[in-house]
Amino acid sequence: MSELTDIPENPGLTIGISGPRRFGTAQRLINLGLRLHGARTHYIRPGSQIDVTLLDGLVLSGGTHVHPGRYGQEPQVTASYDPKRDRTDYALLQQAEALNIPVLGICRGAQFINVFHGGTLCQNVTPLRNKTRHRPLLLPLQTVHLVHDSRIGRLMHHTVIGANRIHSQAIKRLGRNLRVTGLDNDLFVQAIENTGKQWLMGIQWHPEYLLYHAGHRRIFSHFVHAARARKLERLKRRQSAINLQGK
Repeated sequence: MSELTDIPENPGLTIGISGPRRFGTAQRLINLGLRLHGARTHYIRPGSQIDVTLLDGLVLSGGTHVHPGRYGQEPQVTASYDPKRDRTDYALLQQAEALNIPVLGICRGAQFINVFHGGTLCQNVTPLRNKTRHRPLLLPLQTVHLVHDSRIGRLMHHTVIGANRIHSQAIKRLGRNLRVTGLDNDLFVQAIENTGKQWLMGIQWHPEYLLYHAGHRRIFSHFVHAARARKLERLKRRQSAINLQGK
């Protein structure tokens, strides 16, 4: 019998959800999407101090705009900013990258991932839309074209999907070590992922409002699966070290 048989096949997971001070509807639905696939959650408010080593995954949820100072610009639009949350999310991403923790960024979260990697944002996409009307869409009425060999393309099972749209900013210059994996009809970036070993995905739409759709539920299940795989690998390495010390 293997010395590693005491490692559970389905270990408990704790996923951190970073969000605004108020735990709102979007965060509640993200919480549901994760718990549907067996994960526990821990909510992280702006300014919170948390030991990221205790997390198995990190979700950056939507919310206020990323302050343009983060990518070397002055504000060009009237918007709500939360510098404390910007600082919190930056520290979380730093630690998650160092620890190789899976990260899922939703709307603002995807934008912040891009900024963290040195990219920039378009502060107002409204006057730049030519093929789509700029209006909030809670239902999946926005067309998104996916790269078929990307994480999001594989888990959605289609290269053209419907998504919602609740944003007025978008990724402009792509950050380092990232690739674009989804575009809307106006060629605004709708999905990104990293090119390194860390599981990292950013999506511009809100899959938490589309949990009734199997494809959007798979975003959460795939993320939880990646967190579980990482945790199992860590447990195996730890047990192997213990076994070697006992010999």
